Amino acid sequence: MTNFFTHKFRKKSPIEIAGMIIFGGIAIIGLVILFGFVIMWLWNWLMPEIFGLTTLTYWQAVGLFILLKILLGGCGTGGGSKSSKDECKKDAKTDFSKWKYYDKFWKEEGDEQYQQYIERQLNQDQDTTSESE
Repeated sequence: MTNFFTHKFRKKSPIEIAGMIIFGGIAIIGLVILFGFVIMWLWNWLMPEIFGLTTLTYWQAVGLFILLKILLGGCGTGGGSKSSKDECKKDAKTDFSKWKYYDKFWKEEGDEQYQQYIERQLNQDQDTTSESE
């Protein structure tokens, strides 16, 4: 994670960094409010009519969203097996210093490597279909 912050903030002033943090906090709060209203609206539109359930208030919808996030959440939260959590942790440790080679790779090797990958995938698909027949 240190590499990520070093990469993202290497040419930013402290005022820009503080502005980004404040904007990020406001954006997160806005998304929570938006998700609450969207869940409430969808539930109240669909569930009473389809399943005969009662309608939700805004806070019940936010609670439902949090409950679903805990039960079905992504990296580091409940719901997954230990191996999927380990993979999420591995992905979070990406070394961003290697990204400087990305454009050069695609200019020099990208199209050729991509075509080779497509050919391998097509061959695997053909092998799979011939085995099932």
